[in-house]
Amino acid sequence: MSERASAPGGLALVEALVNTLEDITRDTDTLDSAEVRARFGITAAEVDAARELRESLRAACLAHADHPPHRAVTPLGDLLAKAPLRVAVDDRDGSAALVPVDDGPLLSRVAAAIAEAVKDGTWTRLKACEAEDCGWAFYDRSPAGRGRWCSMAVCGARAKMRRYRAK
Repeated sequence: MSERASAPGGLALVEALVNTLEDITRDTDTLDSAEVRARFGITAAEVDAARELRESLRAACLAHADHPPHRAVTPLGDLLAKAPLRVAVDDRDGSAALVPVDDGPLLSRVAAAIAEAVKDGTWTRLKACEAEDCGWAFYDRSPAGRGRWCSMAVCGARAKMRRYRAK
């Protein structure tokens, strides 16, 4: 859907997970594909948990853009509280980061990516398109951080045309 570049660092994982639901209106879910599940390191038995995590992440991305979630979801903080993480300290410079225990499950990798993004100030730049029939995640690179749509050519143009016609 989007012509934008991927999110930086670990947020690319979060963005990719949210965007596994390619079409909200048709419920086109690429997590049904064994190839996509392998890319995220999850099994068929873990798909329901991955979907729950995905929709909680989407709700957080919508909140970053000041929009309510499209549906009721498990609070993201409740899910992330279950993630097995550890603090890794770099012996060379003393820097520290949260990392998954033993390269952990998807939940741990997402939690570590969010922790990294919070630390470097990029977490709130990961947003979800405000179009209710889209919800695609995108990284907002606009100087003011006010991006609203995954694509100005598609969702943005539709929204502007709706407003124009309403006048």
